[in-house]
Amino acid sequence: MNLLAQQDFSTPWSEVHTLLLPAYGETWIMVGVTMTLVVLAGIPLGVVLHNTSEFGLRPNPSVFRVLNTMVNIGRSLPFLILMAAIIPVTRFLVGTTVGIPAAIVPMTLAGVPFFARLVQNALREVNSDVADMGLVSGGNLLQVVRTVQLSEALPALAGALTVNVIAMIEYSAIAGSIGAGGVGNLAITYGYNRFDDNIMIATAVSLIITIQVVQFAGDRLVKALTR
Repeated sequence: MNLLAQQDFSTPWSEVHTLLLPAYGETWIMVGVTMTLVVLAGIPLGVVLHNTSEFGLRPNPSVFRVLNTMVNIGRSLPFLILMAAIIPVTRFLVGTTVGIPAAIVPMTLAGVPFFARLVQNALREVNSDVADMGLVSGGNLLQVVRTVQLSEALPALAGALTVNVIAMIEYSAIAGSIGAGGVGNLAITYGYNRFDDNIMIATAVSLIITIQVVQFAGDRLVKALTR
């Protein structure tokens, strides 16, 4: 019994990469697909949120109230609870509740309202006089949104994108609890369930380094876009 308790079940360091690299690739597949969907849905939603608010070009309290409530609800649920709550929806959309496709559904539903709010806040920082000048100069609403609001807010949008990517990396690790694959699943399957200290250390360090690199790249992008 004592010999069994003292036995080291850890994966040799020379073999850790054979497990970590595929899992790391799966994490970026989840994050990449999710962020594509988040940006495609989040930017338009954030633009509409801003421009239907009292600070926007076309204030509409009714529309803003509905969208604002939806975004607040989407941001209220902790990700683990959200994953469990929408299992029937996930199964309907992708035909399974495990694996990468099953993780992308709740990650997207969590990411879109979060990114939309960040977009709204970024657009709110744009001087309203500049947007009004665009309208007075003969530009239509879409032209002003594209060439004035989004253009002027690019540094803030880059910062918002960085924050959202980091959040999705963290969510992908949590998604490992439903067998979604990726670094989170590796940490749970080997590091936690099999008491593999080397895998646990490797997954933790890889996530820390990844987030540091993403934040550094995001900061550099913001600096490059700032006029």
